[in-house]
Amino acid sequence: MKVLKLGIIGQGRSGRDIHAEFLRQIPQKFQIAAVADVLPDRAERARTEYGCAAFTDYRQLLTHRDLDLIVNATPSHLHVPVTKEFLQAGFNVLCEKPLARQPAEVDELIASARRAGKLLAIFQQSRFAPYYRQVCAVLESGVLGRIALIKCAFNGFGRRYDWQTLQSHNGGNLLNTGPHPLDQVLGLIGRDLMPGVWCQMDRLNTAGDAEDYCKIILSAPGRPTIDLEVCSNTPYPSSTYDIYGQFGGLRGDMGKVTWKYYLPAEVPALPLQRDPLPGPSYCSDPGLTWHEHEWTVPAADQDLFGSMAARFYDNLYEALVNGAPLVIPPEHVRQQIAVIAECHRQNPLSRLPE
Repeated sequence: MKVLKLGIIGQGRSGRDIHAEFLRQIPQKFQIAAVADVLPDRAERARTEYGCAAFTDYRQLLTHRDLDLIVNATPSHLHVPVTKEFLQAGFNVLCEKPLARQPAEVDELIASARRAGKLLAIFQQSRFAPYYRQVCAVLESGVLGRIALIKCAFNGFGRRYDWQTLQSHNGGNLLNTGPHPLDQVLGLIGRDLMPGVWCQMDRLNTAGDAEDYCKIILSAPGRPTIDLEVCSNTPYPSSTYDIYGQFGGLRGDMGKVTWKYYLPAEVPALPLQRDPLPGPSYCSDPGLTWHEHEWTVPAADQDLFGSMAARFYDNLYEALVNGAPLVIPPEHVRQQIAVIAECHRQNPLSRLPE
């Protein structure tokens, strides 16, 4: 099995705790050969922990022509320029989310990758989440019938004060957390179109100038309406998914999904009664028989991040070594960035002086 040599830019929470710490568990596929971080102690820590070359200037990785992949885990506002720099220099690049702020920037990166004949991938690992795959399986089975509404919530309560609360650094809930649920729900409304977008943003308990409350409604003719929340303002978070269907519905979080439905073939037709119902009565449906199922996350997937990352990196390895298609190509991410850009257009927030 071929071992791919990696260079990782950034040794903060993403570069070290997400990528490096996972990749060191699969040395049969990936070797951390070099890292870069502006903080000398982080660079030295990586040299010690991974036995790799380490630098404080990421451009020094450009001289390491033996690297098979660059992992761009720089701060969000540097994702586009640093990714473009390495693509143009002839490297394959895996970029952390958010990939960009504007869809035109995604177009630039796609064009750069094509001109260089290199691979551009984006770390949208939530596409592989076990609970999301189960939700998709239920919807694809058709037992819920036509779907009217899909609610998705990535909510909680937190007061953030780091650079990811700053608009100048492409911060805020939608760009920080939003790429995960947005990637999921865009697959449920359809990746073949730009949906209608309504969005409301607000700042409630953040130290920065970017939003920590975000509500989005996505719609398209003949498609389910999407109701998405990415908020840090509720200590009583709701289910991750609530789905309203013709024959039943679904509710689930990241550990358990339940769905309930009736089978049209098992119930009598409901004749319309235009005249007043006899006596003091209301509509009843005694012939309705419910079918209910429950899914719980398998033991092998209890480590949610590890489960998602393993599937993501397996696909990335196959793409680099054997030319397999990416499950999450940059064109899918472009649709996501277009939605995010429209949300920000509708909600211009004041900015802190830099």
